[in-house]
Amino acid sequence: MTLETSKTLGGVGALLMVIGPFLGAYSGVLGLIGLILVLIALKGLSDHYNEAGIFNNALYGFIMAIIGGVVCVAVIVVAAVGLLIDLGIEVATWGDPTAFQNINWENLVTLDILWPHIATIVGSLVVLFAFVVVASIFLRRSLTTLSAKTGVNMFGTVGLLTLIGAVLTIIGVGFILLWVALILLVVAFFRIKTQSAEPPASTPTSTT
Repeated sequence: MTLETSKTLGGVGALLMVIGPFLGAYSGVLGLIGLILVLIALKGLSDHYNEAGIFNNALYGFIMAIIGGVVCVAVIVVAAVGLLIDLGIEVATWGDPTAFQNINWENLVTLDILWPHIATIVGSLVVLFAFVVVASIFLRRSLTTLSAKTGVNMFGTVGLLTLIGAVLTIIGVGFILLWVALILLVVAFFRIKTQSAEPPASTPTSTT
């Protein structure tokens, strides 16, 4: 893969990740495609600069984020199932639309029933937060190395913003920073120089 191809794939992939959230039902698909294109671009850049850390750290970060998301969703599902069972709905009767009519809704406001499930869900979110922060650390390492190899300092800025954004997701502001980081990532990819500048030709001096 040429440097020009890696540059284009990275820029297009990051752009898809930027506009994905605004395209409704297609946001998840475009975001995934964009992420794959960025990983392919980082692999190409890793090979071009003979620096395995560019791709490996990004891949580790992606894997950590996926693991955190899967664990979080799985725990939330288990907590939801447990809550339904505590409310008197057996798994075998879930297909019966009248099953929910037999729920004792007074139990739903009893902390003794709700608290264990709420604690489980909160715990899963804490685990997800930890995985996201670790993932952002790996991504920052990747982008810091890429910044040094390409001479595009904006990659380092993207890495720092990603880390700060991941930490601040706990208060919501981080999601805005992560989106801004993606915009800067688009610009950073397209700033990669694919050809080194040639020195100006020297003008021959005339002799008299």
